Amino acid sequence: QVQLVESGGGLVQAGGSLRLSCAASGRPVSGRTFSNYVMGWFRQAPGKEREFVVAINWSGGSTRYADSVKGRFTISRDNAKNTVYLQMNSLKPEDTAAYYCAASTTAQTAQYMPIMSLYQYWGQGTQVTVSS
Repeated sequence: QVQLVESGGGLVQAGGSLRLSCAASGRPVSGRTFSNYVMGWFRQAPGKEREFVVAINWSGGSTRYADSVKGRFTISRDNAKNTVYLQMNSLKPEDTAAYYCAASTTAQTAQYMPIMSLYQYWGQGTQVTVSS
């Protein structure tokens, strides 16, 4: 089992920045390490469905962003620390949501990264609130 713990959420004014972190721990599926997993961020606003935000492959060489965050959010990962980061700049009130980190062994290409059902492990979420 892999455990994911998000941190870094909070309250920020519109135009501000936040950096989310997701730390992975536990025992991956036999033969796998953290670096084998595609890591993604999803978010869910009150009354709305959970939606894809961004994901990154094992090397960091492949990423995919939702159109709504392109140019404002940046995902990165440090496999030595088993941690993935989400730098969020120019935040807008519509970015307000609970942000969830997720890990997948199958969503290895950009085409599949937004598919929520391909992510086997999920964190508990961290709240981001952007005030206008």
